[in-house]
Amino acid sequence: MPPRKNARLTPVGKKIKKARTDKKMSYETLANDTGFSIDFLKKVETGKITPPVGSLLQISRALEIDSGDLLKEDGGRMQDRIKAYTKRTSSYAYTTLTPGAENKHLKAFRVKIDAMKTHEGVSYNHEGEEFVYVLDGTIEVVVGEHVNALVAGDSLHFNSGIQHHLKNTGKTDAELIVVIYNP
Repeated sequence: MPPRKNARLTPVGKKIKKARTDKKMSYETLANDTGFSIDFLKKVETGKITPPVGSLLQISRALEIDSGDLLKEDGGRMQDRIKAYTKRTSSYAYTTLTPGAENKHLKAFRVKIDAMKTHEGVSYNHEGEEFVYVLDGTIEVVVGEHVNALVAGDSLHFNSGIQHHLKNTGKTDAELIVVIYNP
Protein backbone atom coordinates (compact mmCIF):
# COMPACT_ATOMS: atom_id res chain seq x y z
CA MET A 1 0.00 0.00 0.00
CA PRO A 2 1.49 3.40 -0.96
CA PRO A 3 2.15 5.84 1.87
CA ARG A 4 -0.65 8.29 2.59
CA LYS A 5 0.01 11.90 1.91
CA ASN A 6 -1.30 13.82 4.89
CA ALA A 7 0.67 16.97 4.23
CA ARG A 8 0.45 19.42 1.38
CA LEU A 9 3.51 21.50 0.77
CA THR A 10 2.71 25.04 -0.27
CA PRO A 11 5.60 26.43 -2.30
CA VAL A 12 7.49 29.28 -0.67
CA GLY A 13 6.81 31.56 -3.63
CA LYS A 14 3.05 31.09 -3.37
CA LYS A 15 3.17 31.98 0.33
CA ILE A 16 5.20 35.10 -0.41
CA LYS A 17 2.83 36.15 -3.18
CA LYS A 18 -0.20 35.58 -0.93
CA ALA A 19 1.33 37.64 1.88
CA ARG A 20 2.31 40.42 -0.54
CA THR A 21 -1.11 40.57 -2.21
CA ASP A 22 -2.98 40.26 1.12
CA LYS A 23 -1.09 43.35 2.26
CA LYS A 24 -1.76 45.04 -1.10
CA MET A 25 2.00 45.52 -1.46
CA SER A 26 3.37 46.19 -4.94
CA TYR A 27 6.50 44.58 -6.35
CA GLU A 28 8.09 48.04 -6.30
CA THR A 29 7.48 48.42 -2.56
CA LEU A 30 8.76 44.92 -1.79
CA ALA A 31 11.82 45.54 -3.98
CA ASN A 32 12.55 48.79 -2.14
CA ASP A 33 12.03 47.17 1.26
CA THR A 34 14.30 44.19 0.51
CA GLY A 35 16.83 45.53 -1.99
CA PHE A 36 15.97 42.71 -4.43
CA SER A 37 15.07 43.31 -8.04
CA ILE A 38 11.46 42.96 -9.18
CA ASP A 39 12.63 40.23 -11.58
CA PHE A 40 14.13 38.25 -8.68
CA LEU A 41 10.94 38.63 -6.62
CA LYS A 42 8.77 37.49 -9.55
CA LYS A 43 10.96 34.42 -10.05
CA VAL A 44 10.63 33.59 -6.35
CA GLU A 45 6.84 33.99 -6.42
CA THR A 46 6.45 31.82 -9.53
CA GLY A 47 8.73 29.13 -8.11
CA LYS A 48 11.40 29.52 -10.79
CA ILE A 49 13.97 29.93 -8.02
CA THR A 50 14.05 29.03 -4.35
CA PRO A 51 15.65 31.88 -2.45
CA PRO A 52 18.49 31.40 0.02
CA VAL A 53 17.69 31.58 3.72
CA GLY A 54 19.03 35.13 4.03
CA SER A 55 16.72 36.27 1.24
CA LEU A 56 13.74 34.59 2.92
CA LEU A 57 14.54 36.48 6.11
CA GLN A 58 14.65 39.81 4.27
CA ILE A 59 11.42 39.12 2.39
CA SER A 60 9.58 37.94 5.51
CA ARG A 61 10.75 40.99 7.45
CA ALA A 62 9.52 43.31 4.68
CA LEU A 63 6.17 41.48 4.59
CA GLU A 64 6.02 41.47 8.40
CA ILE A 65 5.48 37.71 8.55
CA ASP A 66 7.36 34.99 10.41
CA SER A 67 10.07 33.45 8.24
CA GLY A 68 9.29 30.04 9.77
CA ASP A 69 5.83 30.18 8.22
CA LEU A 70 7.39 30.25 4.76
CA LEU A 71 9.02 26.87 5.36
CA LYS A 72 5.92 25.16 6.75
CA GLU A 73 3.49 23.00 4.83
CA ASP A 74 -0.23 22.91 5.44
CA GLY A 75 -1.40 20.15 7.83
CA GLY A 76 0.08 16.68 8.16
CA ARG A 77 1.91 14.48 10.64
CA MET A 78 5.07 15.65 12.40
CA GLN A 79 7.32 13.30 10.38
CA ASP A 80 5.90 14.70 7.14
CA ARG A 81 6.44 18.20 8.44
CA ILE A 82 10.09 17.57 9.28
CA LYS A 83 10.75 16.20 5.80
CA ALA A 84 8.98 19.17 4.25
CA TYR A 85 11.33 21.61 5.95
CA THR A 86 14.09 20.60 3.54
CA LYS A 87 14.22 23.02 0.63
CA ARG A 88 16.33 22.50 -2.46
CA THR A 89 17.80 25.21 -4.67
CA SER A 90 19.92 24.64 -7.76
CA SER A 91 23.18 24.40 -5.80
CA TYR A 92 22.30 23.55 -2.20
CA ALA A 93 19.67 22.21 0.18
CA TYR A 94 18.72 23.48 3.60
CA THR A 95 16.70 22.01 6.44
CA THR A 96 15.44 24.04 9.35
CA LEU A 97 16.63 22.76 12.72
CA THR A 98 14.25 25.05 14.56
CA PRO A 99 10.82 24.25 13.09
CA GLY A 100 9.00 25.36 16.23
CA ALA A 101 10.89 28.64 16.59
CA GLU A 102 8.32 30.92 15.04
CA ASN A 103 8.65 34.47 16.31
CA LYS A 104 12.10 33.76 17.74
CA HIS A 105 15.29 35.66 16.99
CA LEU A 106 17.48 32.58 16.35
CA LYS A 107 16.98 30.28 13.36
CA ALA A 108 19.22 27.27 12.79
CA PHE A 109 19.67 25.39 9.51
CA ARG A 110 21.56 22.37 8.26
CA VAL A 111 22.90 23.32 4.83
CA LYS A 112 24.35 21.01 2.17
CA ILE A 113 26.22 22.73 -0.67
CA ASP A 114 26.98 20.68 -3.77
CA ALA A 115 30.65 20.15 -4.63
CA MET A 116 32.33 23.06 -6.39
CA LYS A 117 29.17 25.21 -6.23
CA THR A 118 28.41 28.73 -5.12
CA HIS A 119 25.08 29.82 -3.69
CA GLU A 120 23.35 31.16 -6.77
CA GLY A 121 21.53 34.44 -6.96
CA VAL A 122 22.52 37.56 -5.13
CA SER A 123 25.01 37.88 -2.32
CA TYR A 124 23.14 38.37 0.88
CA ASN A 125 23.15 40.66 3.80
CA HIS A 126 20.52 40.80 6.49
CA GLU A 127 20.31 42.52 9.81
CA GLY A 128 21.84 40.57 12.66
CA GLU A 129 24.56 37.98 13.05
CA GLU A 130 25.40 34.64 11.50
CA PHE A 131 27.32 31.64 12.77
CA VAL A 132 28.59 28.92 10.42
CA TYR A 133 29.99 25.57 11.60
CA VAL A 134 31.40 23.18 8.99
CA LEU A 135 30.40 19.56 9.61
CA ASP A 136 31.99 18.18 6.45
CA GLY A 137 33.80 19.52 3.40
CA THR A 138 35.67 22.68 2.48
CA ILE A 139 33.96 26.03 2.03
CA GLU A 140 34.75 29.65 1.47
CA VAL A 141 32.76 32.36 3.22
CA VAL A 142 33.33 35.83 1.79
CA VAL A 143 32.32 38.59 4.20
CA GLY A 144 32.66 41.97 2.53
CA GLU A 145 36.03 41.65 0.83
CA HIS A 146 37.51 39.18 3.32
CA VAL A 147 37.74 35.53 2.26
CA ASN A 148 37.49 32.89 5.01
CA ALA A 149 38.53 29.33 4.09
CA LEU A 150 36.89 26.78 6.39
CA VAL A 151 37.19 22.99 6.70
CA ALA A 152 35.35 20.43 8.80
CA GLY A 153 35.44 21.50 12.46
CA ASP A 154 35.97 25.20 11.68
CA SER A 155 33.47 27.91 12.52
CA LEU A 156 32.91 31.56 11.73
CA HIS A 157 30.80 34.22 13.44
CA PHE A 158 30.16 37.49 11.60
CA ASN A 159 27.94 40.54 11.21
CA SER A 160 25.38 39.42 8.64
CA GLY A 161 24.62 43.04 7.76
CA ILE A 162 27.79 42.92 5.64
CA GLN A 163 27.45 41.44 2.12
CA HIS A 164 28.40 37.77 2.31
CA HIS A 165 28.21 34.56 0.32
CA LEU A 166 29.20 30.91 0.63
CA LYS A 167 30.98 28.68 -1.83
CA ASN A 168 31.93 25.01 -1.69
CA THR A 169 35.53 24.89 -2.85
CA GLY A 170 35.91 21.13 -2.36
CA LYS A 171 35.41 18.15 -4.64
CA THR A 172 32.80 16.67 -2.27
CA ASP A 173 29.54 18.05 -0.92
CA ALA A 174 29.90 20.30 2.13
CA GLU A 175 27.57 20.17 5.11
CA LEU A 176 27.21 23.02 7.60
CA ILE A 177 25.17 24.25 10.50
CA VAL A 178 24.15 27.88 10.00
CA VAL A 179 22.60 29.86 12.84
CA ILE A 180 21.10 33.22 12.00
CA TYR A 181 20.19 35.84 14.57
CA ASN A 182 17.92 38.63 13.48
CA PRO A 183 16.79 41.21 16.01
